Amino acid sequence: MEQLNHMPTPLMDIPRSYCPGCTHGIIHRLVAEVIEEMDLLQKAIIVLPVGCSTLAVDYFAFDSVQSAHGRAPAVATGVKRALPDRFVMTYQGDGDLASIGAAEMVHAATRGELITTIFVNNGIYGMTGGQMAPTSLMGWKTETSPYGRTAQANGYPIRVSEMLAQLNGPAYIARTDVVSVPGINKTKAAIKKAFTAQIKGLGYSIVEILSTCPTNWGMTPVDALKRVKEETMKYYPLGEFKVAEGL
Repeated sequence: MEQLNHMPTPLMDIPRSYCPGCTHGIIHRLVAEVIEEMDLLQKAIIVLPVGCSTLAVDYFAFDSVQSAHGRAPAVATGVKRALPDRFVMTYQGDGDLASIGAAEMVHAATRGELITTIFVNNGIYGMTGGQMAPTSLMGWKTETSPYGRTAQANGYPIRVSEMLAQLNGPAYIARTDVVSVPGINKTKAAIKKAFTAQIKGLGYSIVEILSTCPTNWGMTPVDALKRVKEETMKYYPLGEFKVAEGL
């Protein structure tokens, strides 16, 4: 009876299957905390595409929808327009969002769709074997760039937040990290602002979170955290890139 009387929480109390040192778990916890603090549990719907983000279907204790690879913003748009009273978010990796899903993301943003995107940027395709992503840094060695990324062969890494900040539709755009305690605290604050932008009807919102992938980087968890601080943050500076009036 004690279990039945417990109030539901946004996270399931089950073991996670992420690799050691992966920061998806931290991000899940932050999303869950904000959902609980903003009393969104009974209204929340999360759209999950392909990749490590798909695993979240087992971990979040609220409604979820599976989309095709890269199509989460399009699916979320349909869900929000059909159910405007619900809180709708997408949870996407960089391979999914910045590559095959780039068009869906850009057009949802420019339309100012009332959805929120949690964008996990670890600079690599995680679940599918460690291929180079649009966000992989110059010189990074991956399964598809064994000699390191070059501008001539692969182009330059895409700065998604800066690109979206040029559009009129987004209400809130921020880039944060989860590799330090201050970074984790700032990430939670950014997620709360992004959620508020949707609730207030201000427009599209996205939080880009710099993350790690120790397994596909071929690093220990500690070295992976160090890499984000010393390499990733130099190319992807932290901060808020767009904040609508009212936030």
